[in-house]
Parts: sequence; C-alpha cells; structure tokens
Amino acid sequence: MSDFVLTTPVALLVFNRPELTARVFAAIREARPPRLLVVADGPRRGHPDDPERCAEVRRIVGQVDWPCELLCNYSEENLGCRMRVSGGLDWVFEQVEEAIILEDDCLPDPTFFRFCQELLHHYRDDERVMTICGTNLLGRWKDDRQSYHFAQYDFVWGWASWRRAWRHYDLEMRLWNDPDCRQRIRRTLQNDRFWRLREKTFQQAFDNRIDTWDYQWAFARTAQGGLAVVPSINLIANIGFGIDATHTIVDEKEFTAIPVGTMAFSLAHNDSFTPDMEYDLSVVSMLARKNSVLERVVRLFRLIMMRLHGS
Repeated sequence: MSDFVLTTPVALLVFNRPELTARVFAAIREARPPRLLVVADGPRRGHPDDPERCAEVRRIVGQVDWPCELLCNYSEENLGCRMRVSGGLDWVFEQVEEAIILEDDCLPDPTFFRFCQELLHHYRDDERVMTICGTNLLGRWKDDRQSYHFAQYDFVWGWASWRRAWRHYDLEMRLWNDPDCRQRIRRTLQNDRFWRLREKTFQQAFDNRIDTWDYQWAFARTAQGGLAVVPSINLIANIGFGIDATHTIVDEKEFTAIPVGTMAFSLAHNDSFTPDMEYDLSVVSMLARKNSVLERVVRLFRLIMMRLHGS
C-alpha cells in the first residue's frame, strides 16, 4: 500500500456516536483523502444527551491534520435517516463527480480505498455499473480466481459511486408506480425469490414505512438495470450493531462475525457483466433467515407486551 495515493473524495455520514466515529475517522486519516465531505444529522428532541454527543462527533471529524479540503453539511435539527442521508448524498454529488462513502459504523480495511478508487476509474464511463461495494456478506467468494464479481444485491456498508449513477436516485421512488418498470425489474432479477424479497422491501420504502434511504438506492439501480460490484473478500466491518443504532439494534452475529480481509493488487478485472446468480441466491437465503428470526422476535415481544397489559 506504500505506493498508493488516494485521490478520490471521501464522504463520511455521522450523527451522535463519537466512539464509532473516532474509529472510522482514524481509518480515513490513514488514507489521507484530498477532500473529505462530512454529512451530519442534528440532535433529536427528547434526547438530552444528543447535543453533547453530536457536538463531540463534529469535533472529531474536524481534526483534519493532513492536506485536505474539509467540506461540512451539518443539520442543526434532526432530519432522520431517510431525509438526512438522502439529502446529504445529493449534496455530496453536487460537489464531486465521484466519491467513496462511509457511515460512522463502517470500519474499512485500508485496501478498501484503493479497491474503490481503481474501480471508480475503471468503470467511470460504463453506465452498466452503478455502485462499488466494500461489503461481501459471505466473507469470501471465489477469491482464488477473481478480485470482484457483479451482483444484483449490494450493501451500503462502505461503497462508492458516481454522480452519473446517483442522478437516477429518487427518494419518492415514483417509478415504482409504473407497471412496466415493475415488469422490467422482475425480468432483470430473473428469479422469483429475488423478486419477492425486492418487491416487499421496495413497497415498504415506497409507502414510507421504513425511515431509510438505501432501499431507494437499490431500487434506482435495479430500475436502471445497473450492476453492483462486490469484492471477492469482505473489506468492511460493521461495528454499529447495538442500542445506539438506527436499524441494526439487534447484534446479528451472522453479520457482525463476517471476517474482514485484505484485497490483493493488481486487481483481476472481471470481463463478464453477468450477475453471479449463485452469490445472489446465497445472500437472499441469508437475508431470509435474518428476517425470519426478526419476525419471531417481534411476535414474541408483542405477545409479552399484550400479557403485561392484560390484553
């Protein structure tokens, strides 16, 4: 890594977790990006610790001690995950043509930055490719013969993209109302199991039943027939599971135990633009198991609450 120079801007999404932010910021400091764009949400009402914690997070990310342009997009009120991240990323891609994006709980292996930068350059003008992932949910996948593969399922635990791809992002998912678009998505996924899972999550996002932004990003990519690059070795540790998280409150061992590896260079580029169906099926099976467990937990919780309240 000694001869690698990071020239790509890095965007960091933060809120109120100074301990996690400090760890991710330390990894960014080691990478020394020339531009750092920080998007921060504001304190929540009714959470007396939030103002101090948010202020500490902003103090941490202000400790830039390398040659770097620091750009900040801070909200003084709490917008929530859906509005703050989507609006913040709109701002990021107004400032730069391409970026590597990390949230405050996504701790990257140092090779993640080079992996993203090389592929941002390699596929810069290829509109078939819309996102580059740092996370491989299976830990390793055919890493004896490839550096990465293409997939229908991507995760935003450390990723990179271009303005040309983000322009398709629509928080309201208006295309979801178009029957022709739905049929195109179903044909693109080429698998009824894929479709059922995507249909469920896309409908939930469209109905605004989840305070999230990332299902809308997956929808934008899928609606355009775009591909995700997934590394053959997982390059990101999600360190944010716990009570302070927005969505990853339960410590799901299947995800937290995914080993983090180091990418070897030079990259072995993939000449096949066909999504790896075997990988996608394995990921869908993992997600189905996770959803089944969570649904049982929710049902148990509701039963306990009903009994406590004598219902």
